[in-house]
Amino acid sequence: MNLNLQNQLKKILNDRFSQSESTRANYARGEDTYDPVLSEAVVFPETNEEVSLILKLCNENKVPVVPFGTGTSLEGHAVGNDKGITISLEKMNKVLVVNTEDFDCRVQACVTREQLNEYLREDGVFFPIDPGANAAIGGMASTSASGTMAVKYGTMKSVITGLTVILPNGDIINTGGRAKKTSAGYNLTNLFIGSEGTLGIITEIQLRLSPIPENIISAICQFKELENAVKTAQEVIQYGIPIARIEMLNKDQMDISINYSKLEDVKPLPTLFFEFHGDEISNKEQIKIVDELSKNNGGSDFKWADTLEKRNKMWRARWDAWYSVKALINNGRVYTTDICVPISKITECVKFAETEVKKLGLRGPMVGHLGDGNFHVMLPYDPSKKEAYEKIKKFNDILIKKSLESDGTITGEHGIGLHKKKYLLEQHADNLPLMKSIKRTIDPNNIMNPGKIFDLN
Repeated sequence: MNLNLQNQLKKILNDRFSQSESTRANYARGEDTYDPVLSEAVVFPETNEEVSLILKLCNENKVPVVPFGTGTSLEGHAVGNDKGITISLEKMNKVLVVNTEDFDCRVQACVTREQLNEYLREDGVFFPIDPGANAAIGGMASTSASGTMAVKYGTMKSVITGLTVILPNGDIINTGGRAKKTSAGYNLTNLFIGSEGTLGIITEIQLRLSPIPENIISAICQFKELENAVKTAQEVIQYGIPIARIEMLNKDQMDISINYSKLEDVKPLPTLFFEFHGDEISNKEQIKIVDELSKNNGGSDFKWADTLEKRNKMWRARWDAWYSVKALINNGRVYTTDICVPISKITECVKFAETEVKKLGLRGPMVGHLGDGNFHVMLPYDPSKKEAYEKIKKFNDILIKKSLESDGTITGEHGIGLHKKKYLLEQHADNLPLMKSIKRTIDPNNIMNPGKIFDLN
């Protein structure tokens, strides 16, 4: 980065431009398996206009840009660029407007999901997408995130109706709007959702909200065999039961979570976490059917969490699953898979994954959003032991192949980043030329998060 560009950025940002090594190190990667890469500088804009000026200058100087939210991504999206700058959006963290009568709101990119729901707490509405980590909503849009309630409320693509995006040349565009539907031109909103910062920087998001259900009940059911737990989840969906959450933890993950999250009155067995949203009568009907399906597959009696405190403790254990696995090894890392398959294939694929993990002698705690066919195997390892990492990569190759053979996808919610570029080629080789053409048209100088999703040249 040349001195003239540095001076221009300092003039715009003053003390919100940093080249200190400690700051650059703090924004050098997400929660992925990559070694940190320090960008030449980190900048902290506060407005759309500042982001626009920064990108315009970087584009003119052909300096790469890496957007950064809360740094919770798992696939290498936020790894820095040693020839460029990192743009942290952490100061763009305001809830701009809430329209409770229309069930929508507009937020800046670094509002987190927990922050938004706390803000909405007295309004009778909530934001339902919960990927586990307290991620920034801009980052969740950029990776097309989902989470535990996707089976009922959908993914980020389901709840976003519009965006403000700063293009690489500095242009500010507003896509979509507040209306529930539109036929006006290309669907540019969905073009930028899941683009992982490679086409521009999302700075504002227009969101659909949901009414807080009248009655919320959570429960835990345990099984002797993982296959029976997964089969139960599959049957719940196939029966058309409108369940809000249905999450799986395998035996190993339950053992880890019992210790890490201090879970009480449960055993280290394959487990399903259920949550029912509705009125009291409909919930009772749903629970009766789910209980019967569980019992038919050898499930235990339900352990209920019918108060907010109990529910929060139960779901905190699920949200903390990744951190509980990471804590197994000092200075360890966690390689996390993220396949998604049709619901009819989920039992077969989970059983396959558990078998292959054991064959390779790996430890593979598993969690899954089984209601939409998405599950994760979390593989902890010591980064100094290369042989362990090679086994993990072999397992991932096998699992990806199984997913594609099952008409599934290489990622249900994490995105591509650096991690899954070669797998994207396997899944969408016919799409990549068009993706690259779009990228070249919008970002001809390839400054936006270069090298992520695919290599342009």
